[in-house]
Amino acid sequence: MQTSSQLIHHNQTIIPEPVLEALKLREGDAVVFEIDQAGVHLRKAQPVDIAFTGALQGTLSEWNSAADDEAYADL
Repeated sequence: MQTSSQLIHHNQTIIPEPVLEALKLREGDAVVFEIDQAGVHLRKAQPVDIAFTGALQGTLSEWNSAADDEAYADL
């Protein structure tokens, strides 16, 4: 199936109904655009678990130093 939409003011578009249904999108859902050599792919973004992310944040300081910033600056 192929469907299309048109860009309007501020590069906005309406996602066609068949795409909304296929991705099970609802108002307020986030979407992800993945770009690769085959093209651009649209998918529904997975919700972020804020509690998990907050708990994880305290464990990520191992590589958070000026020496690490310098060592990995070219990446």
